[in-house]
Amino acid sequence: MTASRAHHHRPSPSLPHDADLDAPTAGTRIGESVRTVAVAPAAPGRPAVVNPPRGLRAVVAAQPSRASGVRRMVVEELSGRQLPADLLDNAVLATDELFANAVRHGSPHRGDTVTVMVECSDHEVRVTVADRSTDLPYHRTAGISDESGRGLAIVAALTDDWGIAPAEPGETGKRVWFSLHIRQVP
Repeated sequence: MTASRAHHHRPSPSLPHDADLDAPTAGTRIGESVRTVAVAPAAPGRPAVVNPPRGLRAVVAAQPSRASGVRRMVVEELSGRQLPADLLDNAVLATDELFANAVRHGSPHRGDTVTVMVECSDHEVRVTVADRSTDLPYHRTAGISDESGRGLAIVAALTDDWGIAPAEPGETGKRVWFSLHIRQVP
């Protein structure tokens, strides 16, 4: 996939505009069942499931130490769907990159959170990561010795599409999303 193809900006699915993104039990979209998970900033325990699964919405402390929990949540959400192993791996790695970007660049204040949403239909996996910063991510060319700067290139290489969407009405920040098409295994 080329980087230019990865810049299609379709609107990302979203929660209702009146949903409280920080609330552990924020509302679900009409007609869809979404499991909402809250990851407490200081509690290492497992998140609580509050609705039957069709999707996942987790509010996570904007801390690098929470990345492994985010990866586990994505694996748990998608592993029961009989997805090809490479698609599952790509979803987890791309989510990890977006979460790391949101923590590093989109959550400047102590106590900030990042919202991670995973949706899966028969034909597509879509992950959205929302943070409070209005600064938009951009591709940069990392040098050989640079320790960072490759996240969006990795997301573009691993996914079928990705883009940026504004925050929900009444909220500040942005949503960065990607999608993976589910191909039937012959």
